[in-house]
Parts: sequence; structure tokens; C-alpha cells
Amino acid sequence: MTERRILVVEDEPKTAETVRLYLAHAGFTVTVVHDGRRGLAEARAGRYDLVLLDLMLPGLDGLQICRALRAEQKVPIIMLTARATEGDRVLGLDLGADDYVGKPFSPREVVARVRAVLRRSGRAQAGGGGRYRFVGLTVDAGTREVAVRGKPVTLTPTEFALLRAFARFPRRVFTRDELIAAALGEDYEGNDRTIDAHVMNLRRKLELDRDHPAFIQTVFGVGYRFVGERDDS
Repeated sequence: MTERRILVVEDEPKTAETVRLYLAHAGFTVTVVHDGRRGLAEARAGRYDLVLLDLMLPGLDGLQICRALRAEQKVPIIMLTARATEGDRVLGLDLGADDYVGKPFSPREVVARVRAVLRRSGRAQAGGGGRYRFVGLTVDAGTREVAVRGKPVTLTPTEFALLRAFARFPRRVFTRDELIAAALGEDYEGNDRTIDAHVMNLRRKLELDRDHPAFIQTVFGVGYRFVGERDDS
């Protein structure tokens, strides 16, 4: 089996080397870059299965890199952040990152998060079969293609996993814990705010009017449900 390639963009040499050693020991091929501009150039080359991205970087910061990559490709991204507040920590998720790890962190936790995101990405790419047609929305689980009103939409692996769960069970009310299990894995140790950020990104890509959603509704105090009308034509 081909080794998975990880790009680590981290400007603190000791942290970068520790992460590199743990990932290499876990069987990954690792490239380390210490500044934002070179990190973006490396990521754009398309040689990597996942990008591990520090938030605070010289040249370009992690948010700028994440925004640029999300406009161009689907590579999974995990943000590393030393920001103190939960709101700050999910900034990367708002731009389409698949996960974040707060500093200081255990290198073993980073390896576990990398494996979890790659598993989700692999499941999304492999697909589970099935094509779901709703008025204004088509979801193809086999090809991982999504179209809104006939126009293709690019989703991250996490966003696609969420949408596939919604599309399989329209009208069902999902709790946040159920969505975390469906999209992030049952062993995920993040919190409700993480899934809220991913749902917000999904709405941003699907909804014409997020104040009056046609697809994903909030069920206050519980979670979310998908309300798209099936298209049987």
C-alpha cells in the first residue's frame, strides 16, 4: 500500500520536528515547511493526502492558506492553533478545514486526528453508492459529486459526509452527537461548536437564503434536519 503523504506547515522547528517524527513512525511520508508562502506553494502542487497547518505563520497565515486551498481543491486540512478561545479555534473550520487541534497538544493526538480525517476522506472518495435527488439538489455518493440548481459544488470530505447523512434520512432530526459520529467518527473528541461550523459551511454552499433554508433547518435545543423535497421526476 502506498504511504500517505502529509504536508506539515509549522514555523516552530521543535514542534514541527516532533510532529514529523511521530507521523513518520506511524507510517506516513512527511514534508515539513516553515513559512506560509512556501507552504501554500507545496500544497498547491497536489502531492499530498493531507495538510497539517499552523494558524500563525510568517508570510501567509494559516487562515489565508486554508481559504486559498479551499477555493482550489479538496485536500483534507487540519489546523493547529494556540488561540485561547473556542471561537478563535474554529476560525479555520469556518474556512473549510476538516478539523483542528489546540496547542499544546499530544503528538499522539495529532496522529490520531490525521488518521481519522484520512479515514473520512477515504470513505467519502470511495462513496457508499446511491444517488439522491431533491428539488434543486443532487448528491451522488458514488462519485462524490454535488450539484445545486444544476451547478457543481465542491465540498470538503467532512461536509460531504454530513450531506450524505442528511440526504439518506430526510426529515430525520439529528442530534449534534449523531452528526459528529456520522461525519467525524465516534472517537472524535471535539465539541458541538465544531459540527455547527461544518453545518454553517455546508449551508453557505447550498442555501440561497440562509435565513430561510431550503435544505438544512436548525431544530433548537436538539440539532439539525434536512428538509429538501425529493425529486422523483
